[in-house]
Amino acid sequence: MPAKVQQNITRFKEIVKGRIKKDLRKYITHGEMIGKQGDEFISIPLPQIDLPHFRFGRNDQGVGQGEGEEGDAVGEGTSQAGDAEGQHILEVDITLDELAEILGEELALPNIEPKGNNQITAKKDRYTSIRNVGPESLRHVKRTYRQALRRQIMTGTYDPRRPRIIPEPRDRRYRTYTTVDQPETNAAVIYIMDVSGSMGAEQKELVRITAFWLDTWLASQYDGLKVRYIIHDAKGRIVDRETFFHTRESGGTIISSGFEKAIELVTTELSPNEYNLYLFHFSDGDNWDADNKRAIELLENDLLPYLNLYCYGQVHSPYGSGKFLNEVGQHIQGDLAERVITSRIKNKEMVYDCLKEFLGTGK
Repeated sequence: MPAKVQQNITRFKEIVKGRIKKDLRKYITHGEMIGKQGDEFISIPLPQIDLPHFRFGRNDQGVGQGEGEEGDAVGEGTSQAGDAEGQHILEVDITLDELAEILGEELALPNIEPKGNNQITAKKDRYTSIRNVGPESLRHVKRTYRQALRRQIMTGTYDPRRPRIIPEPRDRRYRTYTTVDQPETNAAVIYIMDVSGSMGAEQKELVRITAFWLDTWLASQYDGLKVRYIIHDAKGRIVDRETFFHTRESGGTIISSGFEKAIELVTTELSPNEYNLYLFHFSDGDNWDADNKRAIELLENDLLPYLNLYCYGQVHSPYGSGKFLNEVGQHIQGDLAERVITSRIKNKEMVYDCLKEFLGTGK
């Protein structure tokens, strides 16, 4: 690729990145954008970037065919041509890694310091050794010429006045690999959402938007990210992503039923010895009063000791009491309280602040 073209591409990417950062709060609340995501790329609409466009004006020269007189409108209809500029929207594709980088810069998020990162290892091939034989594709040019120079000096054939270095087959050196154990830091995210009768489509949309950005950031911080979903009304269930976001709301609310399913995942599938664990819990806070004590006990004794973070997002609902956030604040104390973050999400505009609260600790 010509250097000028590459320079222009780099400059365009910087412009795109700057525009996204400038309006990040708007993009964070843009649910339609999230729906367009692929496995690695996501489309971002940028209406501020001007595109080349045709402009109405006089053209005295030209060749045409067919019937008609000068000045006749082209095509059917009687409407007149306009001279006002339209809005030009350009959709650009950026990677989720780039999106996470923008999110981290704009929200001033610290990089996460994983716990237990020496407990997970994977076999990695590293080219750290040199040998005398190997495929030509792995020939180490610098080491080959160094060996040829050494040989010529030792044999007296090297002439400083005419410093020509001619490698022979015996001078060739090749890169070779050794297999090493490399620590990996994997994370598991458990989402719990209240789907009782007071959690409508608007509340679930807030959860969907928040979850997308949480996944994007955490995936950029870990080698591997596993996500599990739990819904509950008066009964908890482990479900897939589609069911999580599209289950119709009904029934009462027993938050402990969701916590019980999270404990099941931690004890059977998502071991704290293998994963850095994050629990994101969303509800309108309208829990059955008789269940508050049990829910807090499960959270305090069976979940928090094994989690990096427990983040509770209380979404606003006209039917919710909002009491559970106060229960968490009153009863989770001491060292465990450092692993708890709560946030009120009244509308889409507050998702931005919620992300900063949830991710701003770097845990």
